[in-house]
Amino acid sequence: MLSDDAIDWVIDNYTRGRVADEQMSALLMAIFLRGMTPGEITRWTAAMVNSGERFDFTDLERDGRPLALVDKHSTGGVGDKLTIPLVPVVIACGAAVPQAAGRGLGHTGGTLDKLEAIPGFSAELTKTQIRQQLCGVGAAIFAAGELAPADRKIYALRDVTATTESLPLIASSIMSKKLAEGARALVLDVKVGRGAFLKTEAESRELARTMVELGNDYGVPTRALLTDMNRPLGLSVGNAVEVAESLDVLAGGGPADVVELTVALAREMLAAAGIDGVDPAETLRDGSAMDRFRALVAAQGGDLSLPLPIGAASETVTAPRGGVMGDIDAMGVAMAAWRLGAGRAQPGEPVQLGAGVRLHRRPGEPVAAGETLFTLYTDTPDRLPAALGELDGAWSVGDAPPQELPLIIDRID
Repeated sequence: MLSDDAIDWVIDNYTRGRVADEQMSALLMAIFLRGMTPGEITRWTAAMVNSGERFDFTDLERDGRPLALVDKHSTGGVGDKLTIPLVPVVIACGAAVPQAAGRGLGHTGGTLDKLEAIPGFSAELTKTQIRQQLCGVGAAIFAAGELAPADRKIYALRDVTATTESLPLIASSIMSKKLAEGARALVLDVKVGRGAFLKTEAESRELARTMVELGNDYGVPTRALLTDMNRPLGLSVGNAVEVAESLDVLAGGGPADVVELTVALAREMLAAAGIDGVDPAETLRDGSAMDRFRALVAAQGGDLSLPLPIGAASETVTAPRGGVMGDIDAMGVAMAAWRLGAGRAQPGEPVQLGAGVRLHRRPGEPVAAGETLFTLYTDTPDRLPAALGELDGAWSVGDAPPQELPLIIDRID
């Protein structure tokens, strides 16, 4: 068992470059193989939080009252653009959201890649800008910067040592950044299914429980929703295409599943922040969430009056027969988006902001022969054949609708 002092020492000295990669690799492999006790995970997470700056916004007020600071984190999925509509919904209801976000590694970009598809948008904010936005606009979505720098080094090492799929290391990686960003409460969206980071419900449930315990132990009230990720969320997978869909949601439309999960997570965030008596769904109907999003984007240099990028080359997939749309495999769509250039294989690689996949039918909806089911976009036409190949076998048209899956599986607090 690792002592508290040993954990503090190794995290501090690895961050400072005094422990070699080879030594840390051996420790990560031991953790991967043997796991960690709850106490070890808690101390490991705290040591990573303490490896860099921790934001403190407890002095911030609005109308003479402390800001109700709350954030949300998703473990990642296919078409998971929830941050974009969710943050303005929550701030329109009276809370404030300090969100440290990242760029993606895998099938699509992360939250920052998606938002940077908006012309002019910048996530490189100073602490002063973050504080000003929290008091004025109500939210700031910013690059993690020097928050939990130990996690950045350890994450990169895990990626090249085959130790990424270690539950203690996943939980501490996520929570170290979230606990350092200054929120007073946290809601987690933990994905389950083919398009999720962890494939089985048992693994996702254990991860959710571990992270909830970490947050609560650290003094940040934390709760989690387990949500389905066997099918893509919404009707778009990519970067700018997901922003466009989020704008539809904020305008009072958009896919029903995106709206449902946005409202459900908003209710959890508001409850965690101690705000009651408001209906987050109303902010989508009355336009107040859209107004807050416009203000947030403008504060960070973005211009929503300019068109979003879209790939110059496109291809469609049509229905070979009439019938009913069958299941759509989230990971098949995700890999198609990655082949189109929407994601990256190595940190720091550019992504194509206009690359992605649009879905024209959801599982269970009627389909006519020859009807367009998917549209693929890229700026690199020679990527299209590989992307089409990823979609092969990822969908079907049948005579009966597939089993309907619940979007929200469980709640853990």
